[in-house]
Order: sequence, then structure tokens, then C-alpha cells
Amino acid sequence: MFSPNDETILEKRGITTKQIEEQLHSFVTGFPYLEIKSAAEIGTGIVQVSEGEINNFLTEWENYLQTEATIQKFVPASGAASRMFKDLFEFLEKDATEPENAFEKKFFAEIEKFAFYNDLNEVCKKNNGKSIPELIAEKSFKPVVENLLSDKGLNYGALPKGLLKFHSYPAEKRTPTQEHLVEGALYANASGKVNIHFTVSKEHRALFEKHINDCISFYKKNFNVSYNVSFSEQKPSTDTIAADADNAPFRDKGELLFRPGGHGALIENLNDLNADVIFIKNIDNVVPDSLKNSTVKYKKLIAGLLVHLQQQSFAYLHELENEAISNAKLSIIAQFCEVRLNNHHSDVHSLSQPELRNYLYTKLNRPIRVCGMVKNVGEPGGGPFLTVNADGTVSPQILESSQIDMNNAEDKQKMLGSTHFNPVDLVCGVKNYKGDKFDLVKYVDKKTGFISIKSKSGKELKALELPGLWNGAMSDWNSIFVEVPIDTFNPVKTVNDLLRPEHQ
Repeated sequence: MFSPNDETILEKRGITTKQIEEQLHSFVTGFPYLEIKSAAEIGTGIVQVSEGEINNFLTEWENYLQTEATIQKFVPASGAASRMFKDLFEFLEKDATEPENAFEKKFFAEIEKFAFYNDLNEVCKKNNGKSIPELIAEKSFKPVVENLLSDKGLNYGALPKGLLKFHSYPAEKRTPTQEHLVEGALYANASGKVNIHFTVSKEHRALFEKHINDCISFYKKNFNVSYNVSFSEQKPSTDTIAADADNAPFRDKGELLFRPGGHGALIENLNDLNADVIFIKNIDNVVPDSLKNSTVKYKKLIAGLLVHLQQQSFAYLHELENEAISNAKLSIIAQFCEVRLNNHHSDVHSLSQPELRNYLYTKLNRPIRVCGMVKNVGEPGGGPFLTVNADGTVSPQILESSQIDMNNAEDKQKMLGSTHFNPVDLVCGVKNYKGDKFDLVKYVDKKTGFISIKSKSGKELKALELPGLWNGAMSDWNSIFVEVPIDTFNPVKTVNDLLRPEHQ
């Protein structure tokens, strides 16, 4: 199947022929749907923390920040902003020269509210000899959009979201990247040190590095912290082979075609970080300082809960090393495993003493994450469910719609009736009770990938996405879901989202 040239290309990418064969087999077999026990809700899979408990967990986190532990913020930031401007690209392609629909009209009516307005106005003056108000007055709308999106202007149509100006302040205009620097100082500041890691695309890495270098001294001084900012790119070894209609390797001009494996590929980047606790949050989910209090409070809350549960797990794991551990103690640990960590065994009492000890050791000795969940208000995002694992146990998982059998009326109803969704608000513990880092790749459920139909050079192809970062890639972690307020979730999916009150 593979020529010597193919094998050379695979070797350069760090991909084995066995991996390619497994991927091609996946195109043939597809991926099984997950067995859903129920949607996770308050009291059954989702924890609702009381005000008193909140204060306790906030204190636990503040105390943890004073230890020798390493804290890291992990921000996936490689996504291009082109989808943000889908409506404006369509406006440019239309015959109509003036805004017609509500989106276009709103964009121009409130254009002065955008943080990038002054930059755009200067570009319009330079390229067209007129300001934005002058262009709009003479009904020259398209030049304004062209100056925003094209490389002759601000080039926002080709830049990543992390480098666009989102928010206005009296002394500055901030990008999401800058907002994450600020957030890091507010909840991930360990003894004056803030570690932030951005995953970026190769083509934009230099721009990110320059942007950080240009602004970081301002935040160091403002928050009296030192920053350790690092970057990584999605590894070529995580790209997946494209297949043709016959599930054979797709070739473009004779060459094998590879595609990015989706955000699930970032489990490799996450695995390379040497930290005790890692926050994960998307690049575009940021708010101005005036609204940060809730975000900071609940980030500290879920981190404090993580530390609390992790430390208890560590204590129990040390006890489980003792073969002579009492049945009474095993019963206490089993209750913790079920009630606090949401690992449900249908008949744990039927296990023998050695079996129970081994079962509890296995369930406790793995990576742990606490995930914020917000009430479902129709925003896109994965949902929290209780699912059946390969060993028959039931545990919380974040599922995407592609993992649910929508032809199964019962499963479809469980999905549609889901009360909460995942805003990508995670804090992770990735070291074991002996202080060694888990190999996170070992905890990926490879059966939770996704196949989509794409095209290349006018020919249809099948594309394979790896298990998503916060669903299949973290399938075999201990997962705790906590309800957090909707105001902690403020994504920017379209440019007009920046006109929402929470971004002004």
C-alpha cells in the first residue's frame, strides 16, 4: 500500500505505518456510539456547591498557591478568526453594496464600539483617503469591511482570534491573549509566578511571540508578577490520513494527504507540560476587568475542589498499598470513590477484598479534572452525561453530539433533555500520589473519534478527527462536574458578539 516515498514522508512526520493502518481501519468500521446511562444533572453527576463550601474551597486554593506546586494555564489558541467574520465575507461577495440583514446593519450601526475601531479608521484613511464615518456617509460600506479583513488592511480575516483586539480600556485595547495574561495573574499566581502555555499554529507563532514581548512588561508591573509564557504547535505526528470513498489513502497529485487531527491532538501538547495543576480555557472566552470577579472566583473554586479531592485520593492510595487494609477502611474509600468521584460500580460489595482493593486503587490512581458546567441556554458545546465504561462501571463524561446515537429515541431524548453543557472550563491534576506525571496518552479512548466528509481539488474525501481533548482524550480520567454561573462563559463566535454588554 505504501511506496518508499510514502514511508519517507511518514518517517519525517513521526507516524508509523501501523498508525495509518489503524486509521484506515477506522474509516471502514466507523466509531461506536457511547452507551448513555443518563444526562448529568444537579445531584446526579453535577455538584452544586453551597456558599459556605465555596469559601472553604477558595481558602484551600489560596493555601495551595503558597506551596511548591507548579500551576499552569493552558490555552488552545491556534484557531483562525475567519469564522468570526463569515457574515462579513458573505457581504463582500454579494451584489448588494449596502447592508441588508440585521447582522450587517448592526455591525455598521455600532462600529465605533469595537476595540479595533481606531485601527480600522486609520487604515481606511490611509487606503481610501476617508474616515469610516465619511465612507459610511457616502454609502461605501464594502471598503470598510475589506480594510478589516484583507491583508491590505488589518488582515483580521486571516489572523487567529488571540491576536484580535477584543476589549477597550482607557489606557489600552486588549486582545484575548492579553486577557489571559491578566487572568493568570488573578487566579494562577503561585508566589508571584504565572505560567501560561499557548498552543498556536506554526504560521502565527512569531506574531504571538512578538505580541507577548511587546506587552508583557506592562502586566508584570501592574500585577507585580513574573511570567513564564511558552508556546507549542500541534505535532505533525498527530495529523491523520485522509481516505477516499473506498477507504484507501487519499492522494493529491500522487502524495498522501494528511489533515490536522482536531483539538484532541492537543493531549500530546498537554502531556509535555510538567505542572501539578493545569487550567484549560479557550482563547475567546474572556471578559473585561469589570466582569472578571465571577470568572476568577469560580476558577479558584474548581481548583480548590480539585486540590481537596486529589489530596484525599492521595491519602487513600497510600492506605491501599497496605495489603492488610481493613474492610471498614475499604468501605469508606469505596463510598468516596462513588459519592465524591462519581465512579459507580453496579455491585461493588460482591468483590472480594483483593478485588475491591485493586479496583479502588485503579480508579483513584489516574488523572483527575474538575469541570465547570453551565445551565443549557442553547449555546453550542459538549454535554455532561453519565456513561457506561468498557469495564461496566458508570462515570461522568463530556460528550459531543457525534458520540450519541440520534437514531435511538431514548438516547436522543436524554441529549435533548440535558440541563447543562460544557463551556471548556477545566482544571486538571496530572500527577500521581507519588509526584510522578501521568502519561496522559494512555487515558485516551481511541474509539471516540469522528469521521467527516470534506473535499480537496474537487474530490470528496473522508477526514478523521481524533478523540476531542475534553471528551474522548480525557475519557479515562476521574471527572467531577460542578455547576458554575453562565456569566463565566462569554465566547466570541461572531464579530458582533463583541458588541454584547459582557464585551463592552
